[in-house]
Amino acid sequence: MNRQAQAALLFLLGATVLHAGLTDLYLRYVKAGLRPLLLLSGAVLIATALATVWYERRRAPGDGHHHEPRISWLLTLPLFALILVAPPALGSYSANHAGTALQKPFGFPDLPATGTLRLGVADYAGRAVYDRGRSLRGRTVRVTGFVALDRAGEPYLVRMGLNCCAADAQPVKIALTGRVPPVLQPDTWLEVTGSYTSRRMKDPVNDGPIPYLHVTGARPVPAPRDPYETWNS
Repeated sequence: MNRQAQAALLFLLGATVLHAGLTDLYLRYVKAGLRPLLLLSGAVLIATALATVWYERRRAPGDGHHHEPRISWLLTLPLFALILVAPPALGSYSANHAGTALQKPFGFPDLPATGTLRLGVADYAGRAVYDRGRSLRGRTVRVTGFVALDRAGEPYLVRMGLNCCAADAQPVKIALTGRVPPVLQPDTWLEVTGSYTSRRMKDPVNDGPIPYLHVTGARPVPAPRDPYETWNS
């Protein structure tokens, strides 16, 4: 692989990273807050490729030519994997094989005094478990997540959370009771409306706490633009 080929690969990789950062594709890999760094990385790769081409054109013919082994072309495989394969977001399979990652938050921000509360899965679960539902009692809540079924067929509403990227994603789970739809398919995204209940259970994977949500209504919804929730490490 000569320097011209190296420059072409760098340019393609940089363009692919920029494309991912300028679209929602990057959300399959990293949390939303890393978008500026991703765009900067793509720009640096493209600039490096252009500098390599410029250097090669200025170099005297015959200077420093050498041949890299053909195995170096294997470096193209990650590039084509990034271009051709967009992995789906982690779903019920991952959730069922990992225990809930619910952690006690540093605090609970104030909620609106009136109206339906739109909460993330981790926010509802944290308030239900560690605040004993004090900010949720008597309020209607609305939570969106995907469905996971345990071995007994009991449904959870789940959202995978990120500290940094999809490689460290872990689930937080809410168990459902009340007017739960009779037929649920794993990985279906639901918007669930309901109310707090003090009932809870232990995750069979790691004995972590899983609060219940008393369901009064549920409807399928499209997968959100960002399928992950972002957590602070």
